[in-house]
Amino acid sequence: MAARSIASLSLSFGLVSIPVKLYSATESSETIRFNLLTKDGSRVKQQYVSEKDMKTVVPRSEMIKGYEFEKDQYVLFQPEELKALEEDTSHVIDIVAFIPEKEVDPIYYDKAYFLAPDKRGGKPYSLLRAAMRDSGRCALAKWAWKGKQYVVQVRAAEDGLVLQQLLYANEVRSLADLDIEITEPTPAELKLALQLIDQISQDSYDPTMFEDEEKKRILAAIDAKIAGQEVVASPHAEGGESAGGQVIDLTAALMASLKRAPSAAAKAGAKTPAAGNVSAMGKERKGARRAPKAEVAEPVAAPARSRARK
Repeated sequence: MAARSIASLSLSFGLVSIPVKLYSATESSETIRFNLLTKDGSRVKQQYVSEKDMKTVVPRSEMIKGYEFEKDQYVLFQPEELKALEEDTSHVIDIVAFIPEKEVDPIYYDKAYFLAPDKRGGKPYSLLRAAMRDSGRCALAKWAWKGKQYVVQVRAAEDGLVLQQLLYANEVRSLADLDIEITEPTPAELKLALQLIDQISQDSYDPTMFEDEEKKRILAAIDAKIAGQEVVASPHAEGGESAGGQVIDLTAALMASLKRAPSAAAKAGAKTPAAGNVSAMGKERKGARRAPKAEVAEPVAAPARSRARK
């Protein structure tokens, strides 16, 4: 299915105005949800009740919004007043500066979007992308969207431009608040740590190396439950528990790690998805899967049903 744009905008670059379309760059994976039920298996329904008597059910059509300016004191707003309060959504992404791309700490990254040229925007779009790539700089811009003004980074990617919403300074906490005590390692410890880093290093990030193994494990257990089996806890893997508070020989631990750590290439090969779990399009299949026998107790007679997905 072709991607659908969220909005038509204008990227302001000096006196140059580049018409662009905005697209979501990410999508959330399907989460595993457990519904709340009564003991007889019926779904329960959430309702809003008045805090005055905790009994009167209030339908959505009778709700209004209010701002608490003092304890239990609210100023009430009608829908049209709330709409008037929102800053007019700006269709202009106004570039205010160009800085080296690596100057933006990723901790400030929020949601990412793609920018694509709109009608008559192809040439200036390509010019801006090429200029940023050659200069090694990204753009900082202001953008008002849905009642909030954002600081955004526009950076050149291999195939186009990425718009990255940035958090404000007061939205990012400081490591200094944690009072972390920094201790200097010994030369021998540092040498071993560098050897371990070198042993499992790779030259690039390949996101396809990773998959949600916890999700696969839970789905397998759900399938086993559907098939009538009882779900039981798996034994903890060796070394899986925290060593919290234990005094360890750091040098010995590093040397042991060097002996047992696989290379990055070997780890990448081990992450290949199992056949049948993922389709050619990268989507998880819908059908039920049986969990490994070691994960469950002996099956109890019960009819197997397909797992419902929303």
